[in-house]
Amino acid sequence: MLNFLQRIGKSLMFPIATLPAAALLVRLGMEDFLDLPFITAAGNGILGNLALIFAIGIAMGLSKDGSGAAALAGAVGYLVLDNGIGAINEDVKMGVFAGVIAGIAAGLLYNRYNDVKFPEFLSFFGGKRFVPIITSAVMVVAAFILGYVWVYPQALLDSTADWILNGGAAGVGIYGFLNRLLIPVGLHHVMNTLIWFDFGTFTTEGGEVVRGEINRFLNGDPSAGSFLAGFFPVMMFGLPAACLAMYAAAKKERKAAVGGMFLSIGLTSFLTGVTEPIEFSFMFLSPLLYVVHAALTGVSMILAYLFDVRHGFGFSAGLIDYVLNYNIAQNPFTLVLIGLFMAAVYFLVFYFLIIKLNLKTPGREDEEEVQSEIEEGTDEYEAKAYHYIEALGGADNIATLDYCTTRLRLEMKDRDIVDEASLKRSGARGVMKIGRRNLQVIVGTTVEFVAEAMKKQMEHPGMTAPAASRTEQEQAPASPGRTLNKEAFAMPVTGRILPLEEVPDQVFAEGMMGPGLAVDPADGTITSPVKGKVIQVFPTKHAVGLETDKGLELLIHVGLDTVKLQGKGFEALVEAGDLVDLGTPLLQVDMDTVKQEAPSIITPVIFTNLENEEIHVLKHGQAERGDKEILEVTRKKEDDGNE
Repeated sequence: MLNFLQRIGKSLMFPIATLPAAALLVRLGMEDFLDLPFITAAGNGILGNLALIFAIGIAMGLSKDGSGAAALAGAVGYLVLDNGIGAINEDVKMGVFAGVIAGIAAGLLYNRYNDVKFPEFLSFFGGKRFVPIITSAVMVVAAFILGYVWVYPQALLDSTADWILNGGAAGVGIYGFLNRLLIPVGLHHVMNTLIWFDFGTFTTEGGEVVRGEINRFLNGDPSAGSFLAGFFPVMMFGLPAACLAMYAAAKKERKAAVGGMFLSIGLTSFLTGVTEPIEFSFMFLSPLLYVVHAALTGVSMILAYLFDVRHGFGFSAGLIDYVLNYNIAQNPFTLVLIGLFMAAVYFLVFYFLIIKLNLKTPGREDEEEVQSEIEEGTDEYEAKAYHYIEALGGADNIATLDYCTTRLRLEMKDRDIVDEASLKRSGARGVMKIGRRNLQVIVGTTVEFVAEAMKKQMEHPGMTAPAASRTEQEQAPASPGRTLNKEAFAMPVTGRILPLEEVPDQVFAEGMMGPGLAVDPADGTITSPVKGKVIQVFPTKHAVGLETDKGLELLIHVGLDTVKLQGKGFEALVEAGDLVDLGTPLLQVDMDTVKQEAPSIITPVIFTNLENEEIHVLKHGQAERGDKEILEVTRKKEDDGNE
């Protein structure tokens, strides 16, 4: 059930993403900005149809492939449901709930019937075309039931809304506390949807009725904004101060390493109100700090309410929204004073707790716990994807893969074999277990690119982890045959051999993908350095994965950030599954194009699955394609006595 609610929460991000555009249009068209009513009307065109937008977005988000057919079914389902209920009882106003129900139904029905087959004379209505039809039928039944039954939950919701909206300081404080507390499980979006888009009504001067805290605030409701204002002091001042406290408490030798990160995520929170990078930096390392953060958010909400501040946002409570909506807010400057107070409280409380309790926030980890992270800015998402899949037990162990703003959402077949330490070494900021099979991996704002890279690699399983679990591999004795003598490895391209540490990319230089060597190539013909088979040609053709006859896996990655070229300048000469010998041509590369488009043509050649083996680079400097005595792979010396 929790996993299902999380999927809905993730799907809500699609319609919520329309809010910044709507809020900007509404504000720009007002008298104190451009005084162009048609622009405000355009923005209200989005806000006034949120139920329909929610139906479309949720249906698309819940569908297994993000299909437009599911989105169309969501729209059809909402129209059928809303008009059907209105015909039965015009006093029933479901608001965004109608869109949510229709979207959920359409998404689930799409997953069930998108490939349904009918007899030939009805085949036109089969497959995806059947989804809007079955959705309409289901919504007709739902409209009949809800048209008579919804009056009871509507009365309950109205009374709950009245209590929350009229609950004074207690109401806004509880909302602020729960808003932060539910972030780890992703259910804050569900609660926000009710507060932001459904609770409370306001009739504009033009006679239009708008619902929800955000809509009412942007359209001039003088009573709206209490449930939004208190977030500004936390996101603009409190959390950046928490970053400063964590930096101040970091070990002296680690300050330089974590200082840039804290500055970046603190500035992001201040300007845009995007707080999850900060929150995930300490959420799993110290849950106590996160509970304190949730409580302080409640305090900020209460203070804003007590000082009669009403302010709002279309995206989040950062400086951009603060300035944009300053003129329509009530007592907005008071938020700066509250923010300075909250900054002092956050800094003192965080610093005291970190030092007093010796909390392992970033920069305070024990030496053996310090993980080498892949930079968020790098385009080597294949690196993270490969290692994530391996740490998760291989592609076969992943039942479903999805993602939201900052985290991977996974359903595992066997969650016990997941290697959390390996995930963190590959850059994950945290791992969260939910229920019996579900797992969330906190990646950061690059999660979309990592997830898409994982999906591509799962479609070509040759480069993912072996079918056997990591635990099984570690328990099994290493094979004495997983070696490579100096005659079994040939130079793959003419050029200058460099130590891997000299590669101008952290992923390769620090050995995150494995040990090996690098080549500064002199031409564009890349050949196989070993005898074996091709296990993957990356979709962008800039890299090839190989496996030797003895089970060693290699990756040849031509250039750096060459994934951006999307295949431009690369020609693949082999396919996954092809057998190769020393010198078999793998890729033909237009080096002039790559030199112009990519930051470097340096080509790492790395071994990705070494366990009880180590490599020895025997030569540096210039070498010709096909040269041998370049490197060898041997068993680690400390393992020799264990045979």
